[in-house]
Amino acid sequence: MNNYIGIFLAALGLALAFTPLAIRIAPRIGAIDIPKDDRRMHTKAMPRFGGMAIYIGTIGAMIAFLPINAKLLGVIAGGTLIFLVGIYDDIKGMPARVKLAAQIVCAVILFLFSVRISFVSNPFGDGFFFFPWWLSLIVTIVWIVGITNTVNLIDGLDGLAAGIAFIASISISYTAFLTGRPEISMATLAIAGASLGFLPFNFNPAKIFMGDGGSLFLGFMLAGISVMGPMKSATIIATVVPMLVLALPIFDTVFAIIRRLLNGKPIMEADKGHLHHRIMAVGLGQKRTVLTLYGISGIMGVAAILLSRGLWFETGSLVLVALTLIVVFIKEQEVLEVLEKEMDKPGLSKEGVIEEVVRKLE
Repeated sequence: MNNYIGIFLAALGLALAFTPLAIRIAPRIGAIDIPKDDRRMHTKAMPRFGGMAIYIGTIGAMIAFLPINAKLLGVIAGGTLIFLVGIYDDIKGMPARVKLAAQIVCAVILFLFSVRISFVSNPFGDGFFFFPWWLSLIVTIVWIVGITNTVNLIDGLDGLAAGIAFIASISISYTAFLTGRPEISMATLAIAGASLGFLPFNFNPAKIFMGDGGSLFLGFMLAGISVMGPMKSATIIATVVPMLVLALPIFDTVFAIIRRLLNGKPIMEADKGHLHHRIMAVGLGQKRTVLTLYGISGIMGVAAILLSRGLWFETGSLVLVALTLIVVFIKEQEVLEVLEKEMDKPGLSKEGVIEEVVRKLE
């Protein structure tokens, strides 16, 4: 147990120590986020080099407390490359296609180090379906790239990505501990400690952003570490648990892709239709919006832990609660949008506006 506490505290301490340094370095290397459109939530230039502190905290703690086998070496190598890609994007900018290609390369690195999804459980009975190598490669790339980008896309409010990464990694760590996977449990505790150590500087009002260097690194590490184990008992950790604990950013990403396709816009084009934007539109400020999303993520984290214990009814109940909260916020934002449009129409009384809004929403 001392090793579990030690790796968490080491990552926490390193992130706490290096974040102030990152704040000072950022302006010197040009890692500054300057608000250029109304999509930004901040109004002044902000350093976006916090990924350095998260990277040092996570990797430093892992090297200090974990035996470096081939799989962990692959995760560290891929994580280092994706971190450098993100830093370059923060400083110089990078086309979306080039960034996607770099993410695929990082996923291939994991595959070459045998960090891969090579089988799934049989949903209709006992046993497993094993993939041929080429299908395993495709599934692994899709999983790694997908989860990497979910964390990147949700990084839109102060403290949101760091807090959700903390909640997700703690949930995965506890599930891995319960199912006898100490190496996965300790590795994700390193992510949790680094995320929590960065959070005091990133929570609203933020002093620094993690940037793509931080968000891409966190997403990649969560995706990679969750599939480190080759044993059959790790199947639930490799796929189902991460999907549950990261359900919020996964939902937000899928929702964004569908929304942009329906509107005829490129799927990589940024907009203000993300879930956190919709919740803020209801009238909640940044802090309350972030805390609300923490709560939903926490519910899904508990659901993942319950699922690992075979408690299907309880898991389903919590998932239903989380989905209900998401739907309520989306519908509330739609009500306000319709109300705002109707209020601008001349000749309508207050009662007439309400009747028109109700009619349209029905």
